[in-house]
This record gives sequence, C-alpha cells and structure tokens, in this order.
Amino acid sequence: MPEVQNFAPPGRIAGDLRKSEAQAAPGLSIAALRHGCAYATRRFIVARIAGVDLPRGKRADIALTYIYGIGRATALKILDVTGVDWTRGIDDLSADEVNEIRKELEQHYKVEGDLRREVSAGIKRLMDIGCYRGLRHRRGLPVRGQRTHTNARTRKGPRRGAVGKKK
Repeated sequence: MPEVQNFAPPGRIAGDLRKSEAQAAPGLSIAALRHGCAYATRRFIVARIAGVDLPRGKRADIALTYIYGIGRATALKILDVTGVDWTRGIDDLSADEVNEIRKELEQHYKVEGDLRREVSAGIKRLMDIGCYRGLRHRRGLPVRGQRTHTNARTRKGPRRGAVGKKK
C-alpha cells in the first residue's frame, strides 16, 4: 500500500490527450493541440448565421433562438419551410442545409442588427414626439403602466439612500 500512496502520477504536458490515442485518433488534429487549441474536435466549422455563431451540440430549433429576433415558434417555422428536421443537432446539419436556413432568414425575417436598429429607432421616435411612452423612456421609468411607488428597480436602478432625516 505505501508504494501506491507515494506514487505521484506524471503531470500533464501541453500535447497530452484526455482520451486514449485509439479513442481520440479519428479526426483529432495533433497540430491543433500543439498550437494552443484546447478544445480540438472533429469539426472546426461552426454554423454561422446572421453574424451569430450557433452553439454546437444543441438541437437546431434551440440553436436558432440564439439569433436576436428568433424565438422558438419562428425557429420551428423556419426549419419547417427549409425542410430541416428540428430534432437534429446543429453539428449534424450539412452546409447546404445551413445555407437554406440562412437564405430563408435573409429573405423573410428581420434579425440582429437590422431589428435592433428598428427597435431603437422606434423608441427614439417616441422620445422625439414627446408622447407619454417617450417621456417614460427618457426618464428611465417603466413604460407599460407598472407601479413605481414600490418595485420598478430594474428601470430605476439602485435605491438612493434617505438623505439626512433629522428630528
């Protein structure tokens, strides 16, 4: 027993693989490991749609929701129109399928930068015309009728302490 307790395992060095050579061999690039790529995997291609890197290992319908302006319902609709099975992972999609999804998004949906610009332009328009909603935006208060006597801390920010109450 003492020889086992005193035995120190050899330390890891930069080129070590976490899996055995037989398990790691298919598709792993030793050169990628040597050049500092800690997470070298079979595929180095990441699906990129509308300027967003879609998360690897997620289902297609969930991964599409990482794009600003695409929710679950819209993601399922896009996958249905393009003929891609929503249960498949993003890693399993071919380049043609990713291109089909990209084309559908560009042609029929406003997402990411364009949508953000449109939303901020709408808020700016409300502030410029001086309507009630615009004033609430300008003052940083809740816009949709929520109470402000208590709560509303998300919009109002941290509490300011009571200043010098004297008797």
